[in-house]
Amino acid sequence: MNIGRRHFGKGIAAVGGFGLPALVSGAAEAQRNADTLRVVFRDSVPNIDAYYNNQRTGLILAHQAWDGLVHRDPETFNIVPALATEWTQVDSTTIDFTLRRGVKFHDGSDFSADDVVYTLNTVSKPEARVATPSNYSWIDNVEKTGDFGVRLRMKRPTPAALEYLALVGPIWPKAYRERVGLEGYARAPIGTGPYRITRVDSASIVEYERFDGYYEGGPKGRPAIRKITARFVTDAATELTELLAQRVDWIWNMNPDQIPNVSRLPTLQTLRQESMRVGYLMLDAVGRSGADNPMTKLKVRQAVSHAINRESMAERLVGGGSRVPPAPCFPSQFGCDGDAAVRYDYNPARARELLAEAGYPNGFDIELTSYVQPRQWSEAVQSYLQAVGIRARLNMLQVSALIQRAWRGELAMSMGSWGSYSINDVSAFLPNWFGEGSLDDYSRDPEVHRLLAEGGASSDADTRKRAYSAAIRRITEQAYFLPLHTYVNTYAFSRQLEFKAFPDELPRFYLAKWK
Repeated sequence: MNIGRRHFGKGIAAVGGFGLPALVSGAAEAQRNADTLRVVFRDSVPNIDAYYNNQRTGLILAHQAWDGLVHRDPETFNIVPALATEWTQVDSTTIDFTLRRGVKFHDGSDFSADDVVYTLNTVSKPEARVATPSNYSWIDNVEKTGDFGVRLRMKRPTPAALEYLALVGPIWPKAYRERVGLEGYARAPIGTGPYRITRVDSASIVEYERFDGYYEGGPKGRPAIRKITARFVTDAATELTELLAQRVDWIWNMNPDQIPNVSRLPTLQTLRQESMRVGYLMLDAVGRSGADNPMTKLKVRQAVSHAINRESMAERLVGGGSRVPPAPCFPSQFGCDGDAAVRYDYNPARARELLAEAGYPNGFDIELTSYVQPRQWSEAVQSYLQAVGIRARLNMLQVSALIQRAWRGELAMSMGSWGSYSINDVSAFLPNWFGEGSLDDYSRDPEVHRLLAEGGASSDADTRKRAYSAAIRRITEQAYFLPLHTYVNTYAFSRQLEFKAFPDELPRFYLAKWK
């Protein structure tokens, strides 16, 4: 699911055997002359406002058009100024920000402290019903200390506060947002970023134009490319066909099997980069989908964990340096203690023994719901489960449809991925799946809730590590959640495009340029 969530499309037949329009080298040149970068995604977003979707595509689209108080440098991960030029940690729960003067929103209105106070106080309240409340629940209140000064108070020490503000804290224009409301803002949003959005159709297209009023000293700089057109298509075959026919300049996460074929073409190039995204299998331990769900039994969940050859999936299906995280988080995140995790090796014989001990000597039938593409990744999990007697009916859904079913508590076993909004702290991973009140929590374990609250209530590194390590130990002992592999992004784009990928899985089109 970040924006966290993302799906990958299945591949098509080898390029050489696929009927495609003739490749015309002049087409790409004409597009470069038009100075419009054409990109395609496979998952449309229900709301372009980043606060109201938790899909990775939504985060990417918003990142081009909005800025937050601070910015995270993609090379160093250092926090640098954006809408705030300076900040001071007053105490463990208070930060004072000095705001940048002379910033304009895309409609020409002036940015000030009122916009910051309005935005952060709105999204941190439960009644805002944002897509990922845990991203903002640490905020107590924000008050104005002057026209260009604000004080942010936290409910508890939050060491990753600046990362959240950098990656998932875009600032709304107060007067405009109040006037048009949530739905009006989604149809015609404005921000302070390097691109302004000129058209939104959440089902098909988002169009951008360079914002020549982007503030001096802005961390994203002035884009080299004047316009961006982002279209949504339904499947990977269409996406790849559009790229090969030169109707698209950039795609990502095509089937890795297609890399050799695409790389041989004189008009295209490919690039791979491991990301902070983790593929997972979520098991309904608490019985939200029904008290008779076999996943409520610990030995069944342990059997599932032993049944899947995750190392093989990472090496042979994902490739590109993918690895199996031992803990339910990305290894580089603060607090992601792999040594604390109980590990489950690939052992189908042990899986069958555990199923028999749990009362299922002949296995059982269950629904496996997934949005993960290529489809063969989901089918591989289905096949491993089948081999030990778990007859999983694979139900492939769009990302948004699976999210809605998950939040309604309908999924006994679900497969997806989580990118933590690219925040390099375990507080962006564990609370989403195991935190008290989370709609994605399928374990509802009071002990895990307590440990996550303890880890999130301290600014002391050792205290946080101890709490998060204990939570990881409990989560893995109980086999609530099985991390399958890290994701490796596969990019394919025009050879006339200069594009750089970063490990935080956030394409920055404002840094791209034509060669």
